[in-house]
Amino acid sequence: MSKRTTRLLDKPYLLWSVLFTVAPLVMVAYYALTDKTGAFSLSSFSQITDYFSTILLSIHYGLAATVICILLGYPFAYFLSKHTARTQRTIVLLVMLPMWMNFLIRTYSLMTILGDTGVINSLLTALHLHNVHLINTSGAVILGMVYNFLPYMILPIYSVLSKIDNSLLEAAQDLGSNRLHTFRRVVLPLSLPGLLSGITMVFVPCVSTFYITQKLGGGQIVLIGDVIESQFQSANNYNLGAALSFVLMILIFICLGVMNHFDTGKDGEGGMVI
Repeated sequence: MSKRTTRLLDKPYLLWSVLFTVAPLVMVAYYALTDKTGAFSLSSFSQITDYFSTILLSIHYGLAATVICILLGYPFAYFLSKHTARTQRTIVLLVMLPMWMNFLIRTYSLMTILGDTGVINSLLTALHLHNVHLINTSGAVILGMVYNFLPYMILPIYSVLSKIDNSLLEAAQDLGSNRLHTFRRVVLPLSLPGLLSGITMVFVPCVSTFYITQKLGGGQIVLIGDVIESQFQSANNYNLGAALSFVLMILIFICLGVMNHFDTGKDGEGGMVI
């Protein structure tokens, strides 16, 4: 294939990137660095200190959900990679099945399950047990994050684990390593690219989410995503909303940079799927 043909084939992807990646980022930067009259101003950034605690709370919730996803997702992906190919395909299909449904529907389903008159409390009532208040709590918000983003932790880890050469594990065992030592010295380092990719794919949307907190937190838990959404939707303060988005975007880029730094091997090539 000639270079001219390659350049022609690249044009649609370049156009897509400009329209849906570069242009939105430029618009965010424009509104963040101007005031309502369109003049250059940094006044919006001076208001960000009022939301510093909200940003920290968002990071706290994002870290909590990410850690839970690691504790659930890594063992699941590890044991999944040990099954036969047919079983793996079936289980991967089941993991991906919720992702085929709309995000809003999945969140509403959790509201039905966790509600005061929902599935869990109805079951407790049938068993003559005391009802528990689950909805509109921090636990419900974190559960919503874990439920919606857990597949994004499982799939990249499984993808890496399933490609590990079994001869490496056999060589480690032949050299006297037990299963725990083999896992710590061979499996875990080789699966690190998938783990780091999963962390990024879970942490970033958890920090910036707003719909989960609105429906499962009942408006009592406000994260940075809720503040940004309110500035654009109800307050009509695009400049402050863009400034908050700009800061959040910088934090995300820092996160991606740190992850890619730790994922870069000696040859300078990482295994991240970002």
